[in-house]
Amino acid sequence: MSPESLKSLLTDLAAGRASVEETLKKLERFPTDMVSQEGGIVARLDTHRALRQGFPEVILAQGKRFQHLEAIVERALTHDSDLLITRLTRQRMARLMVRFSVLEQAKGTGCLYRQREKPPEEGLVGVFCAGTSDIGVAEEAALVARLMGARVETYYDAGVAGLHRLLAAGTLLRTARVFVVVAGMEGAMPSVVGGLVNRPVIAVPTSSGYGASFQGLAALLGMLNSCAANVTVVNIDNGFGAGYVAGLINRRGEA
Repeated sequence: MSPESLKSLLTDLAAGRASVEETLKKLERFPTDMVSQEGGIVARLDTHRALRQGFPEVILAQGKRFQHLEAIVERALTHDSDLLITRLTRQRMARLMVRFSVLEQAKGTGCLYRQREKPPEEGLVGVFCAGTSDIGVAEEAALVARLMGARVETYYDAGVAGLHRLLAAGTLLRTARVFVVVAGMEGAMPSVVGGLVNRPVIAVPTSSGYGASFQGLAALLGMLNSCAANVTVVNIDNGFGAGYVAGLINRRGEA
């Protein structure tokens, strides 16, 4: 339940437009809604999360049995809130879109979402990535930041092997409120961006690369050892986490 929907519910109660019984009925699955299957509870939806943290609970599809995932999505869609499903394979994404026509595909990502109302875009989040192979993770971050009400500008394929490409993004580097920088290989790009700006830089290592990149571990360690003091790091391929934190920072106008 979003802050807006709860406020509307309580306002209707106070104004006499809804009875106590009607209001209690709408609150019976708040703050937790259980999803049962095969005689047991398979999920406990956190319907209070948007009130506590400013964004509803996100469904991680990876590792879930499809019948559990389908049941969770079905129940989540009965609530008056946004919904985001991450880490979907193409096959699972196609099956869910057939089953639930209200879901939209975020192109270039493994995500589906429903957005009840598009909030006015505020602030600016700059999402950069080093190489074309990093775009999927960057797009996930951009999607989440947009769902949280941020205006997002992307700037892709600007890694340190051709540093002039990054420097050409001068306007975005000067105006963004927070940066998400996605890179694989040795993970050097966030340090470069961090050295150019006076705003938070959220570094996202990706599993792109070969040999000694160790599926993103080299990039992760490189980012953790950044000498730019404004750089912080999320886990490998965690575009969602980076976009979420960027969205929170952007909302508060922090630098």
